[in-house]
Amino acid sequence: MFFLIRVGEISLKGGNRGYFEDKLVRNIKRRLRPFKPKLTLSKGRVLLEIQDAAENASMGVLSTTFGIVGYAKATVAEKRIDDVRTAVFHEVECFLETRGQGTFKIAARRSDKSFPLTSHEIAEAIGDDIRARFPEMTVDVHHPDLVVHVEIRDRAYVYGNGAGGPGGLPVGVAGRGILLLSGGIDSPVSGYLMAKRGLAIEAVYFHTYPYTAEEALGKVKTLVEKLSGPCCGLNLYVVHFTEVALAIRRGAPRPQTTLLMRAAMMDCASRIGGLRGALCLVTGESLSQVASQTAQSMRFTGSTSRLPVFRPLIALDKEEIVTTAKKIGTYETSILPFEDCCTVFSPEKPLIRPDFALMQHSYAGLGLDGPVSASIAGMERFWYPPA
Repeated sequence: MFFLIRVGEISLKGGNRGYFEDKLVRNIKRRLRPFKPKLTLSKGRVLLEIQDAAENASMGVLSTTFGIVGYAKATVAEKRIDDVRTAVFHEVECFLETRGQGTFKIAARRSDKSFPLTSHEIAEAIGDDIRARFPEMTVDVHHPDLVVHVEIRDRAYVYGNGAGGPGGLPVGVAGRGILLLSGGIDSPVSGYLMAKRGLAIEAVYFHTYPYTAEEALGKVKTLVEKLSGPCCGLNLYVVHFTEVALAIRRGAPRPQTTLLMRAAMMDCASRIGGLRGALCLVTGESLSQVASQTAQSMRFTGSTSRLPVFRPLIALDKEEIVTTAKKIGTYETSILPFEDCCTVFSPEKPLIRPDFALMQHSYAGLGLDGPVSASIAGMERFWYPPA
């Protein structure tokens, strides 16, 4: 069985294109490893050869692998017009099995100029053959029900309508980032969007047992499992943060606790990022969504990070974020009623426009270096392979 895979943005990468293509091929192989796939590159296309039993698994992977804009099950034929015609007839017959009748168009592309017919001549000849053999099919070059693609390359490739991929760039081409993952709606979406831009994601979750239930951790693990496929595998680091949270609650004015907690998380996550060779932190913050996400609040909480902080949701409203969460399959898990540590330790009246210098002074006065270091030393790692 063959699949012809189309790339999008990768084709614009000029001299670096080979690097992006190689990363895409590696990611597909990694996700389909149990089925021993064979992948080859051919002038802007990737050809996947795989056992017939892996058809459904292949479609699941190709539809969720970043860097792919489209794919279709293809017939590979010799570069002879009779063989091409036979392959095209097969595509039409498959279409008619489910539709009974319809309209069609031939989209021919001749990369190998030694082939005796031009692209237009291929489309014209094959189109006439279809009309003669299948009277239930009529031509519609503008809005056809079936587009049969014929590509003449090293061999002839014939495929039908196919399906779309997620686009973006292959995971890993943009380096590594640390995602601060809560059990909420926003952070999984944020991680997904950064992975779509080629960032390899590793997740950090801050657990404050017994103040947060084990079910909250279970929810986070489920979210990581859902993200592991598009992210091509995912490490989850569970940081036991109870002592840090209690130190903040004991030593800081109550209205400051949420921001100080966020600052400590940024501090901790950036240290983990340093250990993991990460280039950035990623959060699910959206401007003015909650008190800790005002411009003033984020200026302070981001100041403790040794790494730049990427906030891909910064200009999105909640409805837009929820729509994406539903699309990627994380929403139903995210709304399960198990609170994370930020919710449990938040004050009734948190600061909205904190004074930057005052908050820096408060954070420095808490002496959190030891507790944060201890939490990193005791963190647990869970690996989720690419589904």
